[in-house]
Amino acid sequence: MYTAEFRLPIFLSACQTSIPSDNTIIKSLTKPDLRILVGVLTTADSYGRRQLIRLAYSQQHGTYHDAEVDIRFVFCNLSKEEQSVLVALEIMQYNDIIILNCTENMNNGKTYTYFSSVPTLFSEHPYDYVMKCDDDTYLRIGNLVESLRNKSREDVYYGLVNPCFRADDIDYKMNASFMSGLGYLLSWDLAEWISESEIARNNTDGPEDILLASWLNTAKKGRNRYHNFPGIYDYKSETHDDYCFKHAFIPETIAVHLLKGNLEWARTLKYFNATKGLKPSKLYHVPSWPIHQ
Repeated sequence: MYTAEFRLPIFLSACQTSIPSDNTIIKSLTKPDLRILVGVLTTADSYGRRQLIRLAYSQQHGTYHDAEVDIRFVFCNLSKEEQSVLVALEIMQYNDIIILNCTENMNNGKTYTYFSSVPTLFSEHPYDYVMKCDDDTYLRIGNLVESLRNKSREDVYYGLVNPCFRADDIDYKMNASFMSGLGYLLSWDLAEWISESEIARNNTDGPEDILLASWLNTAKKGRNRYHNFPGIYDYKSETHDDYCFKHAFIPETIAVHLLKGNLEWARTLKYFNATKGLKPSKLYHVPSWPIHQ
């Protein structure tokens, strides 16, 4: 049986393959049933966050089958001397980085550059879906894969409908809604459309999640829209927890957002038993803390 495989070499022991060369895709003898590109949008200087995310996802291998999930970190052109060395070392070690031809930004075209570049970057091995997520979002890859099993592979716009009080309004969802920028997914044909569309190319300044939805709504695209609450939600902190898309951790989690610091990441990973494989040793003592809800 084909086992899900990742770009990140930290997962290669589970994949039983070797580190790929540039712009190649890890392959299996059996064609995967589902292929997803996950672009984690971040910045070049976020070395620690990238390493934390690699560690977090390294504990999810073997939880699903017949899918290929390619996780890559995405940022704009390098702008500092030290980045040219430190990022190069990361690429040599992990080969999981995409550097876009843009000046680093959040809401001035970076997301457009990402989606419009993907069809060219991966033209030889197109995906079924292309996802964008923030670097403070943690995905449960197995649940993401399973949530897409019976979904259309064309004209798909998938995520968490905003604003939350309009999520059950069918007319709004189909004609005016936007998916939260914490993490949303498009089918491959929509990424191809964005790469060619004047609508998208001429409207790139502003909140990226709202803009992307406006492109689709203007062109009557993304007619297969999938709202994924409660599986996608914001981390419920000890304060400011009255927002309608914040709730306690659940096993059915697809994505949890607002993991701004190491404590939020640690509490999230503890809930999902990320350290269950830690073996006892006289070399260390790791104390146990209660699970935070």
